[in-house]
Amino acid sequence: MMSLTRAVPFREQALEHNGSRVAVIEALDGSPLDESLAALRACIEAALPRYGGALLRGFEPAGVGGFDRFVSHFGRPLDYEFGSTPRSRIENRVYSSTEYPADQWIDQHNEQSYTRRWPARIWFYSDIAAERGGATPVADSRLVYERLSPSLRRRFAQRGVMYVRNYGNGLDVPWQQVFGTNERADVDRYCRAHGIDHEWLDDGEALRTREICQSELDHPATGERVWFNQAHLFHSSNLPGPLCEALLEVVDEDRLPRNTCFGDGTPIEASMLDEIRGVYRETMLSFPWRSGDLMVLDNVLMSHGRAPYEGKRRVLVAMTGESGTAAGPALAASAATNR
Repeated sequence: MMSLTRAVPFREQALEHNGSRVAVIEALDGSPLDESLAALRACIEAALPRYGGALLRGFEPAGVGGFDRFVSHFGRPLDYEFGSTPRSRIENRVYSSTEYPADQWIDQHNEQSYTRRWPARIWFYSDIAAERGGATPVADSRLVYERLSPSLRRRFAQRGVMYVRNYGNGLDVPWQQVFGTNERADVDRYCRAHGIDHEWLDDGEALRTREICQSELDHPATGERVWFNQAHLFHSSNLPGPLCEALLEVVDEDRLPRNTCFGDGTPIEASMLDEIRGVYRETMLSFPWRSGDLMVLDNVLMSHGRAPYEGKRRVLVAMTGESGTAAGPALAASAATNR
């Protein structure tokens, strides 16, 4: 059982690069996380609004069960609903990190910012650190917003972002995994409840969803404006050129596994996507994982990604504190007004 009273000695400092910062809370004697819960809670709650993230380092490795218990003291862990990447449930609501090939880079993103409900916090536990690479880079979403050009921000704010996803063509995560069911009626209910436009194709074998979402947000506690979408990540241009060309030989453009456009259906210019990716690169903070590290991010204030790696790597993920907005229809109306 976790103790709420004993304080274990640790020191606080910060990692900083390109303007993005993460608080580092480092144990001095390798003590277990559960022996300093009250003190750690106070440090984390103070650090997140300021830095956007906190890295707990030097504590006794918690393992899967200890990670699950520790996270649960900060809120009920969430299921990975309406996911966009392949993940495995490890234990309770602890999941593997995205199961993409080790040689692939995963661009910066705020978890589930491609929809209208997302976790307030995302937690990472480095169970096995890669031999080389494999960092989880972070970038301050406040800085990203500030560094993007006002004209780009205005265009996105007026029109919103439409995410188009196709499931069932064997090219991406199947709808059964995304929605956690084999029943089409369950999918229909979920989409209606969450305001997601959807249609069944190919006699019910394939599914397409469309959702218009926010491009930016005001943080619910601090009131700070942040860049909060995955337009650059879902857009077909995020695929390597040869892969995109190969896909288009198999399916039409409207059947690509995922794509983005403005909320009114007009294309997003390549120059805008390049600017977004460039600002993320210029704002990114990256550091190597150590086995036993635990990191928590305010999912609105801080984006994350994944660097390629070599060797075995096992990073676990949990999410807490559901948040969101019902801005889709309003965005659509705004987009139509500003065309």
